Amino acid sequence: MGQEPVVRTLQNAITGGQVRQAYLFAGPRGTGKTSLARILAKALNCEQGPTATPCKVCHACQTIAAGTSLDVVEMDAASQRGIDDIREIRERVVLQPAEGRYKVYILDEAHQLTDAAWNALLKLIEEPPPHLVFVFCTTDLGKVLPTVRSRCQTFVFSRPRLPELVRVLRWVADGEEIDVPDQALALVARAARGAYRDAVSTLDQLTAATGGAVTVQSVLQLLGAVEEEALFRICDLVVDQDTAGALTFVEDLAEQGQDLGRLVTDLLEHLRHLMLVQHMGEVPETLPVTEETREKLREQANQLGEATVLRLCDLLAVAVEDMRQGGDPRLPLELALVKVTRPAADLSRESMAFRLEQLETRGPAHVSAVAVDRTVAVPEPPTNEPPPLKPSLELEQLQEAWQRTVLPVVEEKSVPTAAVLRSARPARLAEDTLTLEFPAAASFHRNLAEEPKNATLLQDALYEVTGRRLGLAFATGEDDEERPAADEAPLDEEGVLELMKDTFDAKEVEE
Repeated sequence: MGQEPVVRTLQNAITGGQVRQAYLFAGPRGTGKTSLARILAKALNCEQGPTATPCKVCHACQTIAAGTSLDVVEMDAASQRGIDDIREIRERVVLQPAEGRYKVYILDEAHQLTDAAWNALLKLIEEPPPHLVFVFCTTDLGKVLPTVRSRCQTFVFSRPRLPELVRVLRWVADGEEIDVPDQALALVARAARGAYRDAVSTLDQLTAATGGAVTVQSVLQLLGAVEEEALFRICDLVVDQDTAGALTFVEDLAEQGQDLGRLVTDLLEHLRHLMLVQHMGEVPETLPVTEETREKLREQANQLGEATVLRLCDLLAVAVEDMRQGGDPRLPLELALVKVTRPAADLSRESMAFRLEQLETRGPAHVSAVAVDRTVAVPEPPTNEPPPLKPSLELEQLQEAWQRTVLPVVEEKSVPTAAVLRSARPARLAEDTLTLEFPAAASFHRNLAEEPKNATLLQDALYEVTGRRLGLAFATGEDDEERPAADEAPLDEEGVLELMKDTFDAKEVEE
């Protein structure tokens, strides 16, 4: 199923009497590599063969299908991967086939053979007896030695597309008299991610669980998958910038028992589909979606901005990383939805870049340059368009982002300037003027910060973080009463240890 180029090549080779004695089948799991190896063995040993259409009723075909043929030996290279196992093959291959024309060795997971085992096979692969055929099956072609690959005829199995998987599942369902709608089969096929075996196994499990009447809801419950409508709903809430609605919807999904980790991965896949539609101008044929979903993707890709899609993907990547480390994806998911629906609540550099891009997209068109005469400048005609919007900014946001975001940006430009500003703090924000306050004991640092070079670096960093061109004022604060006196004796080693224990709730560990 779905491997027409491979099948056609093997059919022509058998018909033309050009059968090779070493084949290498490579491709993703569940795409039919081992099954095709057995079919090839039937074609070579069928009583009517060698033939491209084995009869399936003769003794050779039936014993191969049952796994009892003396001429077809299947080995699992994951457990029989040593040189001793290969030596045993070398001793047996000299024997003639018991009842067929060829002795066929099928080695599954061949990439797990050791280098010594491969080297022991090399000569046998290169100059085998005329009655011997090797078929190596692997899911990792890169791990097979190049010297082995050069001696084999290699076939790469492709991953099937969603319509092909659905067609196979429908064929199985009709043959087994399973009552299942096409939408449920599409969900099963999407969850299989290109593996026929996984798709058929899931359908078998669903049939046993539902008594032969499979529904969409039963598929969602078994797979823990997220219904496509929920993914579209979340993105619609992002379009509306409805923070409360998005958080409430995630809460409802959690109350229904939905796996939020699966929600994150499915939402990322949905965003990838939207990104492809936005940048390609159409829904690619390779996307594993139904025709009804294609129309919805086109509509939502026009509503959701490109910057929003990229920003949400970056934020959800944090939730994926937390899941890999065993964390709960719920909080990162909620934070991602809050940050993408309320960008003003986040003063990270990435958020400010996102906000600026949104303003550029929404803002008025750039006014063309004024025409100039040789003698008189023609005035620009009046316009009623509002001036470009400035990103909103509050003092509390700036105080929170000072150490976390602003100073690291300054440090990228100049480490000494960042060291000078580290003792300062934002004290007041009046319109477009920010007042920085230094401690009374840091007057030297204040004088350095007022130098034009350092002040310009700070203004550039503030613009990069906030999107606002701020003026600067510098002030000196009062002495902190809690600051230790200058003549106070420094702590000794024992004092430092006690301070660390109290501050960090630490304890000593003997080496």
